[in-house]
Amino acid sequence: MTPSPTPVGRRPRGRRGRFAVTTAALTALAALAACSGPPKDAGVSGAELKLSASTPPARGEIDSFTWAVYAEPPTLDYTLAFDYPQNTVLSNVCESLMRWTPGLTLQPGLARQASNPDPTTWVYDLRAGVRFHDGKVMTADDVVYSLGRQRDPKNAAAWAQNFQNVASIRKTGPLQVTVKLKKADSQFPQYMATAAGVVASKSGVEAAGKDYGTSGDLACTGPFKLGTWSKGQSIELERFDGYWGTKAKAKKAVFRVLTDPSARTNAMLSGDVDGGYLIPTESYGRLRDSGLGTLYFGEGLSTVNVNITDMKGPLGDLRVRKALSLALDRSGFVKAGLGGAGTATSSLTTRAAWAGASEQTRKAAFDALPPAAQDIEKAKALIKEAGATGKTLTVATSSIGQDVSLLATAVQAAGTKIGLKINLKTIAPNAFTALFTDPEAREGIDMFPLTYYDSITDPLDLLTNFKTGAYLNFAGYSDKGYDKLVDEATAVYPRDQRLKIETELQKRAAEQLLWIPVAEWPTAVFLNKRITGAPTTIAYMYYPWAADVGATE
Repeated sequence: MTPSPTPVGRRPRGRRGRFAVTTAALTALAALAACSGPPKDAGVSGAELKLSASTPPARGEIDSFTWAVYAEPPTLDYTLAFDYPQNTVLSNVCESLMRWTPGLTLQPGLARQASNPDPTTWVYDLRAGVRFHDGKVMTADDVVYSLGRQRDPKNAAAWAQNFQNVASIRKTGPLQVTVKLKKADSQFPQYMATAAGVVASKSGVEAAGKDYGTSGDLACTGPFKLGTWSKGQSIELERFDGYWGTKAKAKKAVFRVLTDPSARTNAMLSGDVDGGYLIPTESYGRLRDSGLGTLYFGEGLSTVNVNITDMKGPLGDLRVRKALSLALDRSGFVKAGLGGAGTATSSLTTRAAWAGASEQTRKAAFDALPPAAQDIEKAKALIKEAGATGKTLTVATSSIGQDVSLLATAVQAAGTKIGLKINLKTIAPNAFTALFTDPEAREGIDMFPLTYYDSITDPLDLLTNFKTGAYLNFAGYSDKGYDKLVDEATAVYPRDQRLKIETELQKRAAEQLLWIPVAEWPTAVFLNKRITGAPTTIAYMYYPWAADVGATE
């Protein structure tokens, strides 16, 4: 299972660009006993799991609040903001052309409007009078420069892939920027609400030079500016009173780095920190029953999966992949690995990602999927039919989070029941993300737990991963028909028309089981009684959520 609600380095998206894959928070969680699971009171029941878009609005201002993060960002350079720690902080300091809302919809950000006069042109008309933290006014030149940094190969930007279809970015007015695409791209305008669309001051970034993102001014426009950064301990944000929008309710937001899950939980229970996202699943019960605050859940756009990394061995036979999928105890994993806060699923995409689809399209996307329930006898028959009885497979596991360790154990149990031999290979927490970036790290591994979250509210964000040559297509799957459908969907702007194409992609991906889907996983956030206002959804990755946090009374 991946993140013990501390999703692991989300996706090392590194050079891959548009994918958001989490894998379980880079936390140093003590290794769990193979079949043990959390204490009986560690989770929540389905009846308790009510998703909301936000917490109650704040009633007043507050001097400061303290927030727990599971790891220190290596940098706050927006071009490298690919993981939870970076974006949780940066979303309050730097802003993008467009903006996600707590309800995961798109709205204008630093661009007051975006227009699409023809399929390959996007025009962004900028807000007037927006100031950077150093007082300088934002211009079209700053936008051209900021987006250009994402495209510059020298920067090795995490979001570079999102710009591969960009032909040019030009200033077409004092407050207007025009992006010309090589071909129609429905995904590009959506990514302008993520860190891919951040605007920073050209002069500010150039003045910082190589130190940009690691100290001093981040040269951005958000409701907070970077204050004191005590390496290895905390990052302080100070309210920016020259902000163009609604000013933050807190004068200061302090992010405390607490890498140990137990330490984070204890800090919330003691009042040393006021709240946090990515709550360890094994702590749900303690926080819920503490009487010191409230544990909330919201849409996470996250699915927990088993990533197939080698199809040269037994997993190259589709019948073996289907058998493992049929043998998995998804409901048991949700209860033990996700603390009951999740839904067993055979879908690679979340239902929330299809929110913009018509009822007919959404129904088509899910009705064709195989059942999520266990069927051991059918699985055994498939293994026998494939001649795979007694064959050996290796699954990577890690103490990085109980979602990772318990899912690996669940795969082992499933395989054993149907006649396979499943070996577990333990990977150190600090090396687990190498599975995403280094082919050599995957040598000898047939599959590993992977939690993926969408960076945009579009199923194509995930489904693109199975296109030939895609970064997370570790199994090397290639299907010209699938590739063609990805290109067709990418080129279609009308949402429901595009989603109809994506239903076929969903069906094909589900049939091939290149990732074995296990569960949907909501976002969790805890707030003590002192503060309120934070959104509960994964919007906090790109929305200035800390500005909404204030006093409960």
